[in-house]
Amino acid sequence: MWLVALLCVQTAGAATLADLRAARDRQDRPGLEKIITDFSAAAEKNAKDARAQYEVAVANSYLAEISLEMRQRNEAKSAAEAGIRAAEKAVALKPEMAEYHRILGTLCGQVIPANVMAGLRYGRCALDSVNKAVQLDPKSSDAYLSRGVGYYYLPPAFGGGVDLAIKDMEKAIELNPKSADAWMWLGVAQRKKNQFAEARKSLMKSLELNGNRVWAKQLLEKTPK
Repeated sequence: MWLVALLCVQTAGAATLADLRAARDRQDRPGLEKIITDFSAAAEKNAKDARAQYEVAVANSYLAEISLEMRQRNEAKSAAEAGIRAAEKAVALKPEMAEYHRILGTLCGQVIPANVMAGLRYGRCALDSVNKAVQLDPKSSDAYLSRGVGYYYLPPAFGGGVDLAIKDMEKAIELNPKSADAWMWLGVAQRKKNQFAEARKSLMKSLELNGNRVWAKQLLEKTPK
């Protein structure tokens, strides 16, 4: 799977994408910002390196993700827009890479919660990019999960909605039953539908797979029994 290979690769400074994911899990904003600075410096030195641009995009996506978790919507918007610029460069350099389209779609979707009207501008980018990722790699659990998260944030009027989100999250789990993120997001969507018993099961499964995810713990604590 793409993430396994990426986590083993040493990148700018001494940081790796494993460090980045760990910082995301514990909602460590300063840690993420430091890694983003390192990744951005490497990307500037290697403007034609699609992988370097992709790393900047992933880092900003994680920063946007925890900003949304902490209800810091303006910060999420700023991080997502910075990531979009890097993701667009990665896609332009290697358009055949499904993962680059996935991260671009994820970032476009992360802008929307900060301003619902952004759905007019970024909704199409979010859906088109993740659909392209699914087309290029139909067995990618992460691509279905990203599309599901996009549907979750995108209002039904713009082509999204929680039912579509759940469908894709369940597909992501079917493709990768050990995806802690997919189980967590399924729980998030089930909570939104007031399916609290199902949501608790999904969140507990997520924490069984990754006990370090702060947001999953917070969600479980707030979900009625």
